[in-house]
Amino acid sequence: MRSMSQAAPFVFPGISTRVVFGSGTLANVGEELARLGHAHALLLSTPHQSDEATRLAQTLGPVAAGVFAEATMHTPVAVTDKAVSVFQASGATAVIALGGGSTIGLGKAIATRTGADQICVPTSYAGSEMTDILGETEGGVKTTRRDASIRPETVIYDVDLTLGLPLPMTMTSALNAIAHAAEALYAADRNPVVVAMAERAFPVFRDALPRLASAPRDADARAETLYAAWLCSTALGYVAMGLHHKLCHTIGGAANTPHADTHAIMLPHTIGFNAAAVPDLLAPIDAAFGASPGKALFRLAADIGAPTRLADLGVRETQLDAVADLAVRNPYDNPRPFDRAAIRAILQDAWAGNEPGI
Repeated sequence: MRSMSQAAPFVFPGISTRVVFGSGTLANVGEELARLGHAHALLLSTPHQSDEATRLAQTLGPVAAGVFAEATMHTPVAVTDKAVSVFQASGATAVIALGGGSTIGLGKAIATRTGADQICVPTSYAGSEMTDILGETEGGVKTTRRDASIRPETVIYDVDLTLGLPLPMTMTSALNAIAHAAEALYAADRNPVVVAMAERAFPVFRDALPRLASAPRDADARAETLYAAWLCSTALGYVAMGLHHKLCHTIGGAANTPHADTHAIMLPHTIGFNAAAVPDLLAPIDAAFGASPGKALFRLAADIGAPTRLADLGVRETQLDAVADLAVRNPYDNPRPFDRAAIRAILQDAWAGNEPGI
């Protein structure tokens, strides 16, 4: 059964993460920490956002048990090991992750190892905050797993924190979010709630992203984009992803490419590939953007100034064979069967920046 009628059987586990959405909601962090029953928390950030984390720590006062500002993309195990040691020495019983996917990933890695509760304050649209998914990198290989201990307890979305998000990161992280919704449409374990959220996200992004391209501090467009990102993150958190996410994690681990940029580039090619098998399930993308899924997403990326070639991320053509080998090493669910040759062809088109045929 490909389509999902109202009478189709499904399982929806319910959304367990508490969400606080609005402008100025960063001020709620202390209250939310107390609500979870914690008196001390370690704040997490990347080096780039350390000043923001330090300001939040100063606002929280004695509740802040310190700041660990060494979060790194792809969540290297070595960084996590160091962060766990700092967490255990700090006397904290919870973590507050302020930032994008790198910081939120570190918070998850600490939580699943220690049992700590998490408050996430996302500052981009990448979308890992609503999920029970953790991808960790060691020895050039990124391994992804799901577990209840990984899912954050509370997510605070503050539109104000996104107003200064650089335009390139705005667009790539939004495309990263769109990837979650796109793969949710054909997930084997999809349900009507997740599909409805995914479908709603596409037209919101369609209308908001061009406005941000011309006016990056448009507060209404930022709010709409963050709302759509929440929809996509929730979809990601309650169904299994397929070929697109597997390839992006493989490329990121092997070539150390930026996570959101990799999603932005690969999205048209992976969704275009699957559209040949399940055009009915991906029809909401056609409806929102006015073209077949692969073409629509490729043109959207080009129109909003996002990267469209793996070559521009420093990926060498000679690396594509190794990535293809890694991508087919373990089986996983996908609506269209594929082999190494198919993966290699997808990678070649993405490396060169060719517009998908579908």
